[in-house]
Amino acid sequence: MYRKLFELVSVVFQPLAMPTLIFMFLLFGLPDSEIGIGQANKLLIISVIFANTMIIPIGIIMVMRYTKVIPSLEMENNRERVFPFAVITLLYLITAYAFYQKDWMDYRLIFTMFVISICLILLTSISYFWKISAHMMGVGGLLGIVLAFSLLVQGFSLLHILLPVILLAGLIGSARLYLNAHTPIQVLGGLLLGFGVCFGSFYMVWI
Repeated sequence: MYRKLFELVSVVFQPLAMPTLIFMFLLFGLPDSEIGIGQANKLLIISVIFANTMIIPIGIIMVMRYTKVIPSLEMENNRERVFPFAVITLLYLITAYAFYQKDWMDYRLIFTMFVISICLILLTSISYFWKISAHMMGVGGLLGIVLAFSLLVQGFSLLHILLPVILLAGLIGSARLYLNAHTPIQVLGGLLLGFGVCFGSFYMVWI
């Protein structure tokens, strides 16, 4: 029973889902005064993020599996991850640049997309040498951004979002360990990478 539960957690909260969760937090979890974008544009942004950072990358990975570019969807060997991660990183960078080209886009959204892309660049580079946890990097990035805005936004508590994200990070980490997908140091390394880059970037620029 636990195995099925943790497999479900790993699939639902996969790394590719994290950018969508991050942007949902930025667009719908913050006071309206923080991200000054209309409702229609918010829905457009979420749709673009969901398509470009999850649906299209999943399609790319499925094609790679079907054409035997990668031997399995799990990509158990760290070297197997480098090419798929590199392609996905390029797609993320294109999305970040497309946001940059829109003059109505809030600068924090553009910044966030570039920071996420930096995480992917580092993940791809590290994966050439070591199998770091992409799941934990993703949720670590989410945690870092939520914590950063918790400190940045004045007069508005984000504790009701921060605590569930902390619990989610613990749940995902437990799932990856239970499934023997990673060692404890790989789980910790992924968490520190995502959290360090995302929180550190916001801390240096705004907090």
